[in-house]
Amino acid sequence: MLRLLLGVVLACLAATTSAATTVTCVTEENRPVNFWDNGKVTGFSTEVVEAVLKEIDVQATFQIMPWARAYATTLHTENVLIFSIMRTAEREHLFKWVGVVSPPDSSYLFALRHRKLKLGDLDDARHYKIGTINGDAREQYLESKGFVKGLQLHGNAVPKTTYEKLKLGRIDLWAMSEMVALDIVRREGADPAQVLVRALQLTELGSGGSYMAFGPKTDDHLVERFRKGLEAVKANGTFAALQKKWF
Repeated sequence: MLRLLLGVVLACLAATTSAATTVTCVTEENRPVNFWDNGKVTGFSTEVVEAVLKEIDVQATFQIMPWARAYATTLHTENVLIFSIMRTAEREHLFKWVGVVSPPDSSYLFALRHRKLKLGDLDDARHYKIGTINGDAREQYLESKGFVKGLQLHGNAVPKTTYEKLKLGRIDLWAMSEMVALDIVRREGADPAQVLVRALQLTELGSGGSYMAFGPKTDDHLVERFRKGLEAVKANGTFAALQKKWF
């Protein structure tokens, strides 16, 4: 009888905790993995996060904001989940990592094909203006290599703005994920192979998928619930089904 009573109490406590936990999910405008459409945040990674929330019975709100603000908000606020975020050496100990929520991808310095820019290595890029996203992994990586914001690096809030500057000749190179860059060009009705050239791959950033993660203020037990939820979504075929839907 005592064991039964204890089990009921624990179940009630778990239900209360679940109901009381509300997570804020923050991301940026980054088609096709996360973006604003018809009054809501959607995209492949967004739907993966939604599936995890359903799996673990946690309520959440979604917000799109400039990447630098999303990044800072996650670091300094409890129960804020950021996605899709690249996992780099510089970020490793800043976040509590849940797992991968996007397909494999690579980062490049893109140039307009007609410019015929030649880059043998990263040092060659120091002679050019490079468009970046404020606070993203590619900008942080280039800064770690000695590139200077306001000199070689010219930050923007959203990828499309950077691409527009590339077309106008206001920057020479575009530091961007391959998946996002090609999607932007295609949505403008152009053939990426005719418009862009991969001037240099940023190989040190890897080619794996991006993650969802919490900041240091979020309780480890909640982070672990999300990890198990993501594992379940991948094991039961939901992740694969969403990938087929979006790609």
